[in-house]
Amino acid sequence: MDLTLSDEQRLLRESADRFISDTYTADHRRKIASDPLGFSADIWKQFADLGWLALPISETYGGLGGGAIEIGILMEAFGRGLVSEPYLSTVVIGASLISECGTDAQKHELLPKIADGSLILAFAHSERQARFDLSDVKTTAKKTPDGWRLDGQKTAVLDGNAAGQIIVSARDDGGKIGLFLMPRGATGLTSRDYPRLGGGRASNLDLNGVQLPAEAVFGDGSDALPAIEAVVDRAMAALGAEAVGIMQTLLDQTLEYTKIRKQFGRPLSANQVIRHRLADMAMQCDEARSMALRAALMADAEPVARGRAASGAKAKIGKCARFVAEQSVQLHGAMGVTEELDIGSYFKRLLAFDTLFGNSGHHYRRHAALGGRAVQA
Repeated sequence: MDLTLSDEQRLLRESADRFISDTYTADHRRKIASDPLGFSADIWKQFADLGWLALPISETYGGLGGGAIEIGILMEAFGRGLVSEPYLSTVVIGASLISECGTDAQKHELLPKIADGSLILAFAHSERQARFDLSDVKTTAKKTPDGWRLDGQKTAVLDGNAAGQIIVSARDDGGKIGLFLMPRGATGLTSRDYPRLGGGRASNLDLNGVQLPAEAVFGDGSDALPAIEAVVDRAMAALGAEAVGIMQTLLDQTLEYTKIRKQFGRPLSANQVIRHRLADMAMQCDEARSMALRAALMADAEPVARGRAASGAKAKIGKCARFVAEQSVQLHGAMGVTEELDIGSYFKRLLAFDTLFGNSGHHYRRHAALGGRAVQA
């Protein structure tokens, strides 16, 4: 298999790396951390101008028709900069759900707005009792003479505070899971916003008799669970690439630090034990990169193969990420957990990665179950 990047993919990587290194400085990250929005609206507009928001959207709807590999290239660069803009929630998840489940009219209305940066989306699916089970949805959607009534609670809604529209999953009277487009300021909606570990913000939502028009439901109202599973698998592939970017940055910064930090008159990197630890970190980065690439290559495969690739990547990268993060903090000594260095921020983002859409333990079990093997709960 030829894994060489095309000319367009190399240009995307070079432009993303250059933009991130020039823009996402430590001062910028500290400024954004105190912003109630959780990201820069000006930079989001620049994402649109660069074509990044249109990247995975079909050309029919004003996009560029890119795939999981292009998204992975961009997300790895985002990881190096600890980007907090709502790219995952709006473009990777939101646009994909619309493409998978929306009617042609809904696609024509919503996808161009995502591409030009005028629409930010959030996906409200997780519920407290569900843990990481995508099929466990207690939120209800009742048909009314005027449309739909939604009742329930959603947790950990990424970028819910900034979204103009929220895609909500709910179970109808027939037991099917449907997707509904809900305005951020809908009557009956209560939101509790909070900062996420490692940057960005999230929300918990209470839906108490939220009234939506009949056209708020995506598509014909058929069961959306297969589409949700497919989109979450693609999101995990994208998150894996982001984690690889974070891990590589931690390795690079730790390697540089051990070259300049002296102990007993010699650089730390002159110590053979330190070299072995750095080599182990490099191996973990390479293993994680391979798993992220495999998940991206399998993003459009049939469901079992796609799910095994996504869960295998999530489980393995989660384990590799924790190792690299812990080694980086330890090799920096007490400096690794101070505000003076970015190491702590990268460490926190990797901790958040390990639990988003399921931790390593959950995905080891899912990977085995999809392969038909018995799994111990």
